[in-house]
Amino acid sequence: MNHATARLPWWAPAAAAALLGAGCATFDVARRDIAPRPEHDRPCETWFAALDAVVDAAGVRDAEATRLPGFPQLRVDRFLASFREAALSEAGLAAWLARMRELDRAARAAEFANLPGAAGASLQGVADGMGPDHADACGRQLAASDLASPQRIAALREIAQVPDDYATWQRVLGLYPLARLPFSAGIRSAQDEALAAFRAARAGDSAALQPLPVQSYVPAQPTIARDAAAAILRGASRDALGVPRFSADERARLLSAHAPVLEIETAGDHDRPGHPLLDAQGRPSVDTSRPVLFGRLAWTRYADQTLVQLVYTGWFPERPKQGPVDLLAGALDGIVWRTTLAPDGEPLVYDAIHPCGCFHMFLPTPRAEPRAAPDPDDEWAFVPATLAAVPTDARIRIRIAARTHYVVDVAAVSGTASAAHYAIVEEDALRALPLPGGGARSLYGPDGLVPGSGRLERFLFWPMGVPSAGAMRQWGRHATAFLGRRHFDDADLIERRFRLDLR
Repeated sequence: MNHATARLPWWAPAAAAALLGAGCATFDVARRDIAPRPEHDRPCETWFAALDAVVDAAGVRDAEATRLPGFPQLRVDRFLASFREAALSEAGLAAWLARMRELDRAARAAEFANLPGAAGASLQGVADGMGPDHADACGRQLAASDLASPQRIAALREIAQVPDDYATWQRVLGLYPLARLPFSAGIRSAQDEALAAFRAARAGDSAALQPLPVQSYVPAQPTIARDAAAAILRGASRDALGVPRFSADERARLLSAHAPVLEIETAGDHDRPGHPLLDAQGRPSVDTSRPVLFGRLAWTRYADQTLVQLVYTGWFPERPKQGPVDLLAGALDGIVWRTTLAPDGEPLVYDAIHPCGCFHMFLPTPRAEPRAAPDPDDEWAFVPATLAAVPTDARIRIRIAARTHYVVDVAAVSGTASAAHYAIVEEDALRALPLPGGGARSLYGPDGLVPGSGRLERFLFWPMGVPSAGAMRQWGRHATAFLGRRHFDDADLIERRFRLDLR
């Protein structure tokens, strides 16, 4: 066909206009006029600008939370962005800024740790050697000024957003409305296979399971009873946003109480969970002699309440090839398991993805009733099974397939024989891993992707708008649907898909 005379689909001009409009809107938000700060705040603004320039030049920007132009002491995630239009009291605004300050502090701690020596010297040259303590002091000063300025708070409410992790231009160029049709059939087929695996496991069909050794892993930390963990949750104080506060010990106890049992079909070292490492060039591998799950606390909103979520991530060395050409194979693989708790401490919904954001599934308990999808053609909530209420003396057991690391069954168990032990480590450790020759580097690049973990599928799936589909990703960067738009950390992800019995 002659490209000069080829006719565009009827929707292409509108899609292109929408794309350009979105780009202009983003630019306008970033460049909009923001009320100037008092003169005594200017040195801190200048210093933060110098720090960010050095961090970006060194390629060590942390991508977990989003920087906010004009507010260098704050970063935002999707949970906190959900409060930007809420009617907040003065105490609520202070709590909102305080939590955005926490996100910035954590990101800057990683960025300082990962700055190479030459970059550190450059920073010293422009900022007289001032480091994390100065960043914290300047951050507190700027936050106090912002809180005292209604004009700046209004501007903050406008820009405190997280761009979604889809590339609209890819969908436009890839003719997404047409391309999604064959992808939809492929996704439904994959979901049918997952359903068949769950049904076979629940029916006790041993022939459907791979004839491989199965290794179980249980948490090594001293565990506490679920009722004791529930007491921690019920007794927690809450800030003015309604978000619970926990000590480091309480966080660890909550994560330990709900940590899952892993039951992994094992065909080789690629099926053994371990601790990610970086070589001198920053290339990732996994030390399988150190079984570990990385834990974090997260939050979701439901009917103006904040619910606690416990997130566990396990890493495998690779997804090995299963043929001469395997679009899904590549370095590093894993499983992300999340438990959403009711205010009384009982599990409501479990869900899981791989660290690429792929294979998102939900496993509700009887206290979560699925809602119908508003658009049946989008990926909404794949539910391969509904779980019975989990007894207080039981743990969730996750059956993981060899090589693919697909979740093929989930059930409650009260005991596990011949189990290995895994440690639970705070996930923030992955934001600054030690390098063999000294210094540190994040497992993740400035784009939130794990370097070296790309998959061939990205060349096939790019019209769906997910950058580097199949690559491993940092928390906050997980797009989990090819059809439609969905993120693992969307603040309303659970609320939109389930009616919850919060009692």
